[in-house]
Amino acid sequence: MANVGRGGGHSPANITKHLKGIDFPAQKEDLVKHAQHQKAEAVVLDEIKRMDDREYNSMADVMKAFGSERGGSDEGSSSKGSSSKGSSSSSSKGRSSSSSKK
Repeated sequence: MANVGRGGGHSPANITKHLKGIDFPAQKEDLVKHAQHQKAEAVVLDEIKRMDDREYNSMADVMKAFGSERGGSDEGSSSKGSSSKGSSSSSSKGRSSSSSKK
C-alpha cells in the first residue's frame, strides 16, 4: 500500500518506467503486454488499460493519452500559456524588424 501514494502507480513516471524499451508504434495491447513483462503493479496496468484502444506513436503520445484519462488538467494550463505568448510575440516583432537592419 505504501507504493500507491506519491510516486506510486498513478504517476506518469511509473508508467514510463514500465514501458521503457518498448518499440513504437505500439497498440494499447502491446503496451499492456510490455508493462506485464516489466512486472508492473496492478495500478499501472489498470491505467494503461483505461487508455484508448488505438496505436501510439511515441512515449509522448502515451503520456498525452494518460493525461487526458486523468482529467486533462494539462490542457487548461497550456491555454493560459498560449495567451501570454501571443502578447509577447507582438512586442518581439518590433525588435526583430529593427534587428534585421544591419
